[in-house]
Amino acid sequence: KAGLAFTEYAPNVVKKTIGGTGRVEKAQNRMMIGVLLPKADPQTEDAADALAIAVCHAHHRTSAMLKAVLA
Repeated sequence: KAGLAFTEYAPNVVKKTIGGTGRVEKAQNRMMIGVLLPKADPQTEDAADALAIAVCHAHHRTSAMLKAVLA
């Protein structure tokens, strides 16, 4: 209603972006967030999930921008 843009990602897309497969467990997700974002220290699984979604969005947004530039 406010006119804000948003994007949705299926859980398996986020898992594939973070762990290389769509079947990443919660513990593996937290470990990969530690590898990708060494200064991040998510205290909960929800916090690790939020960071995983942010990394996924950054990855897919960059890919979309590159496709637009190269097209």
